[in-house]
Formats: sequence, C-alpha cells, structure tokens
Amino acid sequence: MKDKVEQVLDQVRPGLQSDGGDVQLVEVTEDGIVRVELQGSCKGCPFSQLTVKNYIEKALKEQIPEIKEVQAVN
Repeated sequence: MKDKVEQVLDQVRPGLQSDGGDVQLVEVTEDGIVRVELQGSCKGCPFSQLTVKNYIEKALKEQIPEIKEVQAVN
C-alpha cells in the first residue's frame, strides 16, 4: 500500500509545491493510517490541517479506499 500512497502523493505534490510547500510520507500503518510531514511553507501555515484533511486525505481516500485517516506529524 505504501507504493500506492506515494503515487497519490506525487499527484498532489505539484499543488503544494506551487505554494512553496511539499509533503513527505512518514509511514503507512497496517490499519490504514497515513502519517505525513508537511514541508516548506506548508509546515507553518495556519491552514496546514485543512490541507492535510481536505486535500491530501481526500485524494488518498478517493484512490485507496483502505485509507482511514491522514495525520500530519512534525
């Protein structure tokens, strides 16, 4: 599943990079939790949690139904 997650992150990454940010995969748990680290301008952005839930998590869940949640880690 990790490879599938990386593929989806590669699809959303250009949108983040256009705003000076990026995302790095930290881990994918066996129970469908994806942990990511926001980088660049996304890391300290007050809207970072919205980016994780409304952009990254939405894209992952649409393409990988086994994903239950995306969490940002520092």
